[in-house]
Amino acid sequence: MMIEELKIRQLTNQHLIRPTDKMTVLHDLCGIQAQFMVNAMHSLKIRCSDYDEDTIKNGLVKNWTVRGTIHVFAEDDLPLFIHCNNGQDYLCNDWRGYTFWNQRDKWALTPERQAYFANVILEALNCSELTREELKETCRQNGMTEPEENSMFDQWGGGVREMCERGFINYVVQEKKAFCLSPAFTPIPEQEAKLEMARRYFTHMGPSTIHDAMYYFHATAAQVKDWLSKLPVSTAECEGKTYYYIDNNQTYDQEIPKCLFLAGFDQLLLAHEKKESLFLSQENMRAIFNLAGIVMPALMFDGEVVGKWKKKNKKLSVTMFKTVTQQEKNIVADFAGALWNDITSIRFDE
Repeated sequence: MMIEELKIRQLTNQHLIRPTDKMTVLHDLCGIQAQFMVNAMHSLKIRCSDYDEDTIKNGLVKNWTVRGTIHVFAEDDLPLFIHCNNGQDYLCNDWRGYTFWNQRDKWALTPERQAYFANVILEALNCSELTREELKETCRQNGMTEPEENSMFDQWGGGVREMCERGFINYVVQEKKAFCLSPAFTPIPEQEAKLEMARRYFTHMGPSTIHDAMYYFHATAAQVKDWLSKLPVSTAECEGKTYYYIDNNQTYDQEIPKCLFLAGFDQLLLAHEKKESLFLSQENMRAIFNLAGIVMPALMFDGEVVGKWKKKNKKLSVTMFKTVTQQEKNIVADFAGALWNDITSIRFDE
């Protein structure tokens, strides 16, 4: 394959050329990364044929999934992402034994105290959704000490994350951190789940190299090769690299979109090794993938990331990585106007 064909296939498979319904997008892309909900919603907006701000969150849940990051995904995919130690820990409020969290130096919760406060949280959430701060206050009223609070509500997850990973609770699908009880589900074995995620990945995010899959899943080469040995993949060679993909009966006869406003943390960029991206040049990589771990909203023009964008208070600002003509600026402005109907001004910086 040529680079152009690889790009068209990746864009088509990710529903950026032919949008489809919300649930298909969420299933195909293994959810959408959602550190910032505004990014997740925009990522859906540019892919969904049925996007509606009033209903877009219906049927979605939010939790820790791929790469240990927060995603929004379809509720019926809870068994795919929340493995609960192959189901053994599903709704289990026994915290004895080794865990990643209780081996940390400043972990202050005994297994008994962790179980007690897990029950406090569950009882509180049984009445209503509650924010992180509201849950903290509830736990304080029930005797939680400051060190215990720092463990249960650790900024990287802590005891609350463990409750999420055991199927007790989810995040509310919104920007502000809040929690809700999880709907019931039946976990599936982790290896079975990971193979299904790999199938979706090579079907709807490929063609991809082994390095791409290692990057996306935070997996080893051996793990990726094992998945490939069990999946009906085809291969293509391009510039000395082998790309793997699963045929999904798509046609790839459309052109690359003239202009795309990708979301921050967009799946198109996260699905492939950033140093080997087909769309982002190395000289501009740090402008999109900054050193703080943020993936900026990217502006793509003719299949190349040429800038980054920010929309605030109905004003759009675009920072270009290269000089563009007035005609190109007009094209970008036209696409922006079609995407958002509330823009009052557009500013270009170079």
